[in-house]
Amino acid sequence: MKRLIITNGRIILPDSYLGDHVIVCNNGVIEHICPANAFIFDESDEIIDAGGKYVSPGFIDIHTHGGGGHDFMDGTIEAYLGAAETHARYGTTALLPTTLTSTFDELMKTFSVYREAVKRNTKGAKFIGLHLEGPYFAYNQRGAQDPKCLRNPEPEEYNKILAESDDIVRWSLAPELPGAFDFGKVLTSKKILPSIAHSDAIYEEVLKAFEAGFTHVTHLYSAMSTITRRNAFRYAGVIEAAYLIDNMTVEIIADGVHLPKPLLQFVYKFKGPDKTALCTDSMRGAGLPDGKSILGSLDKGQEVIIEDGVAKLPDRTAFAGSVATADRLVRTMINLAEVPLLETIKMMTLTPARIMKIDASKGCIAEGKDADITIFDENINVSHTISEGNVIFRS
Repeated sequence: MKRLIITNGRIILPDSYLGDHVIVCNNGVIEHICPANAFIFDESDEIIDAGGKYVSPGFIDIHTHGGGGHDFMDGTIEAYLGAAETHARYGTTALLPTTLTSTFDELMKTFSVYREAVKRNTKGAKFIGLHLEGPYFAYNQRGAQDPKCLRNPEPEEYNKILAESDDIVRWSLAPELPGAFDFGKVLTSKKILPSIAHSDAIYEEVLKAFEAGFTHVTHLYSAMSTITRRNAFRYAGVIEAAYLIDNMTVEIIADGVHLPKPLLQFVYKFKGPDKTALCTDSMRGAGLPDGKSILGSLDKGQEVIIEDGVAKLPDRTAFAGSVATADRLVRTMINLAEVPLLETIKMMTLTPARIMKIDASKGCIAEGKDADITIFDENINVSHTISEGNVIFRS
């Protein structure tokens, strides 16, 4: 395999920039980073001249349902590959395909399709495991999840699901449901991340959940409790708990619609870039123009409307998923939330890698790490996406 050499770029490191250096990629990893004036090229090298653009770690999306007209719940290999290729065009080098609340049989089909899609995915963002979102959610916080499929976690069911797939690395659920704490401990024992989502929990329940392994909060502010009153007494909810528990990590849909500027800034100020990941939570409409679309599978999903840069339920009473791509998240945090580029990139790369415990190989540009690299200009227009040394997108 010939070497891939990246020159003439402004390299983004976790806490600084590096100029006048060359990145040497070989056999899928970053082999060497050296001063440009000390590097000797070989005639067989593939050279990418970054032309003064930013050379960033590849974007990591730890929560996406699809894109480019494809949803992972479609249950086809083509949907997986199509979504992966769509997100690669916008700088994503690794992603977590995410399910929706569904039937047991639909999950089983997803597992088999995922295993085959991993083998055939050579042109898109790399799959780094499955994220199950549901079906164990609070009815009052269901959002656009199918209420007919909501249920409590029962060992007979979830143990059967876990036995069917070794690819699950994250599972989002409401921790206040009966049996959820025990389920969280089971997930943690299997090195699967339990994440709090679509939840009506109060602070005290979240604290117990954190101790049971629920160390992450799925799409902060979306479909979760805040301050409520019960018998005249006030109780803090999931949102407040996310801030009060120092080691709790969060993810935000930074499309500028799910969270407006003040909330984006609030999360950045009080959780910071080391505890906050950016995620798209995108449905099939990501990368497509406005109009009608389907949330979930083509045959069993529900019709939604894409307008104003977001997917909505037909009656426009609630959002039905994001249509963002990773470049848009970065652009929004910089231009709308006024967060520095370095810290924004950390939230799109190193922080999600740490949350998913893959930072030994991904998340930053360093010798020995996977050659996952995204090159973009001042406006975050992506020109190259490189996954493990392979150029999977070139504008």
